[in-house]
Amino acid sequence: MADGAPRRAHALWPLLALPGMVWLAVLFVAPMYVVLAILFGGVDPILRQPVPVWNPVEWDFTQFRFVWDHVVGPDAFFRPALLRTVLYVGVATLLCLVIGYPVAYFTARFAGRWRGVLLALLIAPFWISYMMRMLAWVNLLQTDGLVNRALGLGILDVHVAWLNGRPTTVVLGLVYGYLPYMILPLFAGLDRIPTDVQEAARDLGASRWETFRRVTWPMSRPAIVVSLLITSLPMLGDYFTVDLLSGSPETSMVGNLINNSVLTPGQTGQAGAFVLLILVVSVVPMVLYVRSTRSGSEVQS
Repeated sequence: MADGAPRRAHALWPLLALPGMVWLAVLFVAPMYVVLAILFGGVDPILRQPVPVWNPVEWDFTQFRFVWDHVVGPDAFFRPALLRTVLYVGVATLLCLVIGYPVAYFTARFAGRWRGVLLALLIAPFWISYMMRMLAWVNLLQTDGLVNRALGLGILDVHVAWLNGRPTTVVLGLVYGYLPYMILPLFAGLDRIPTDVQEAARDLGASRWETFRRVTWPMSRPAIVVSLLITSLPMLGDYFTVDLLSGSPETSMVGNLINNSVLTPGQTGQAGAFVLLILVVSVVPMVLYVRSTRSGSEVQS
């Protein structure tokens, strides 16, 4: 009986993890392999449609080599979009953190009986289509829109062309679209911090700022890493925001390169190459997330 119980407990954890493993295999591993088969496959010479190659031994690296040479080579016309993506995503993610952290902190610590209402307001943007929210911004940012009227205070005639290929508009559009992804994980992390620890710091003579700097901020770092990860990864493949709020090739991101390659006959493999590059870049925040969770578990143990 004593030996049977540990065996059953040892077999329970793989059984509980089985649905998640199946989910990852069906919705991530298999689609990623399809992308690789198209990337390293061929192109029908007549229909210009991708011809996937499922056997890795027969993979052809011509399309990936073409994209790579035009990213790092002398004729690197793909490089500006990739660098622009890193810059836009980095700035937008930091702005989301600067805006979202105080909101999440206030909701977790000071909202009181209004916490449910505030959480409902934070989740409300997810009930509306992303396209509809961006279209609303298009109306607001037109030359005769409400933003220019507000800048002119109803007196001056302001005609700022916000939708004429401005990087600022694209970044602010990303911040607006993905800010809820930052706030909700931050709220969950801040809400789990024991108030007894903060009260103990205050009892030991720490000021509010010292309590925040020495207690709250370090204990919320895992939630910050998770929020940065959840917010930045969808931004890397975003193309709709640029199309609506700019439409200029001077502000295109890697998501626009993927979208254009998919819509162009014979260039679907290039889209797979861009997806692979995004996946490689995404490994960095994923590693940070794993390290943060590992350090958090070590501290708790």
